Amino acid sequence: MTKINIARANGEDLGIPLQYLNRHGFITGATGTGKTVTLKVISEQLSKQGIPVFLADIKGDLASLAQPATAGSQTERCANLGITDYTERSFPVRLWDVFGVNGHPVRATIAEMGPLLLARLFELTDTQTDVLQVLFKIADDKGYLLIDLKDLQALISEVTNHMDDYVGPYGHMTKQTLGAIQRHLLTIQEQGGDLFFGEPAIKLTDFIRQDEKGQGVLNVLMAQKLFENPLLYATMLIWLLAQLFEELPEVGDQDKPKMLFFFDEAHLLFNDMPKGLVNQVEKVVRLIRSKGVGVFFVTQNPIDLPENILAQLGNRIQHALRAYTPKEQKAIKAAAESYRENENFKVAEVITELKVGEALISFLDEEGIPSVVERAMVRPPESFMGTVDPAYIQQLISTSPFDAQYREPVDRESAYELLSAKLDAENEEKAKAELQKQLEKEAKEKEKAKKRQPKGTVEKIADSFTSNLIRSIGREMSRSVLGIFKRR
Repeated sequence: MTKINIARANGEDLGIPLQYLNRHGFITGATGTGKTVTLKVISEQLSKQGIPVFLADIKGDLASLAQPATAGSQTERCANLGITDYTERSFPVRLWDVFGVNGHPVRATIAEMGPLLLARLFELTDTQTDVLQVLFKIADDKGYLLIDLKDLQALISEVTNHMDDYVGPYGHMTKQTLGAIQRHLLTIQEQGGDLFFGEPAIKLTDFIRQDEKGQGVLNVLMAQKLFENPLLYATMLIWLLAQLFEELPEVGDQDKPKMLFFFDEAHLLFNDMPKGLVNQVEKVVRLIRSKGVGVFFVTQNPIDLPENILAQLGNRIQHALRAYTPKEQKAIKAAAESYRENENFKVAEVITELKVGEALISFLDEEGIPSVVERAMVRPPESFMGTVDPAYIQQLISTSPFDAQYREPVDRESAYELLSAKLDAENEEKAKAELQKQLEKEAKEKEKAKKRQPKGTVEKIADSFTSNLIRSIGREMSRSVLGIFKRR
């Protein structure tokens, strides 16, 4: 059974069987204990096996996978560990960036994100979340495609302005709740959400690629700026994983996974996450293995992860933890109890003694059973350690086949355009009605003015003649009639 070798212990390699990489895992440890190096080593070994990787770079030191290590920089370490298969080399790297500056733009549509993840991103209350779900239902029923934030804004305005038309079919909503959702939306827009939501949306199958040599492409999300908004960062990663689960076909257990997905700073994923959403993420993690995807969580302490998710992580790499407070001591004890005990040392004691680059390791063995924990030294990375020159980053972007595909945004007809046209038509009808009303009002006023207008000299003479004539005829008729009565 083929393995990827990650570390050395007692003169032997420690590796993860490729077949069990989709049983997931974690890399944990305090800041500065070597998690990033371990992440790089695993990514390099996966790439050599033709397995693509997705990982987020929040410190700016993972793009260096594209450059070889400095010649001779790891000679002494390799000699000390007895490593004979080390070669300085670069790996195929593709850079992505929500802001489109240090990588290809990463976009998603509002519809793809869905109401649950969007509600978490907007930090909505339960009531506001319910209303947001209703808005999605209205969009589906009316054919209003939700692509970007202005589409959602237009839909909120439509429902607010025609509340009576929607409350009956869809239930009670208030303008106050819709206004609150609108305010949260504007906050996300100011933080860069308007760049993330849009088209062309990322095709996640573009992450699952190999280069011309058959090496797995390492997809690096340049997340230094994105990480300034931890909630947007966490929500985006959860969405990516959920979309992989939705889009990929079932493949069952294979000799090796299609892809490995790393969640760095994984504790952010679950901070204040609603229980319903935690359950959904747990479900995705449990079932995505059948799609051929392995997931590794990178965080400071295993207890940062929900227990039901932690129970699914069969491959474990534990770097040093610190125990300065009772809470930290309790966390170390909990971490130690999750391993199969090694009779040669006490895990709870060793965790605090580990050196930088040293780790407690337990992988699934060839029978799929967690191995006895070993104290080991992680292999040195074969790629460069450090940050990459900005000019080289731009070179990687410009030579990628995906730059032309994702660089320019596309704004096709969606809810905003449809609702704007509807609003224009309504405004035009209102304008016509107002104009007709005004014309009728002016006509009535002219009629009234005409009746009130003083008569001219000719009209007065004519009126006087007519009145005298009528009176004269009246008198003659009266006399004639009376005269008849007299003669009789």
